[in-house]
Amino acid sequence: MVETIYKKLWDLIAPVVEFEGMELVDLEYKKEGRDWFVRVFIDKEGGITMDDCSLVSRQINPLLDVEDVVPHTFILEVSSPGLDRPLKKLSDYERFQGKLARIHTFAPQGGRKKFLGRIMGVEGESVLLDIEAEKQRVSIPLKDIAKGNLEVEF
Repeated sequence: MVETIYKKLWDLIAPVVEFEGMELVDLEYKKEGRDWFVRVFIDKEGGITMDDCSLVSRQINPLLDVEDVVPHTFILEVSSPGLDRPLKKLSDYERFQGKLARIHTFAPQGGRKKFLGRIMGVEGESVLLDIEAEKQRVSIPLKDIAKGNLEVEF
């Protein structure tokens, strides 16, 4: 049931966010304590402002009420994905080429499941990662990536 609601939320929210010239990066629908949350993570070239978050919130809040996708009361939060932004699609890895990323795979790839390296790009359906510390490049199929995030560099 949660997955069905998640899909309906994504299908309802994504076009609104895209219409405003932004990208729906991620979406959470979950219960924490007694409260249910719908968390919407948006981004755009140059970053997200508080005004962007307010705009999207004002647009989707009444839409969620009218469409009645969530069968109970919930708290809506709209925010930036943060400096450690999740990487979910091949286009994310293309966009952040040259940036440092942390990737966890579902199953071992070359004997390991955790990778920290610089995104070199995309080849076919795989992400190319330069593991600087080990002076090696790896190719990880997107379908095998359980979680990918940008790594904060100072």
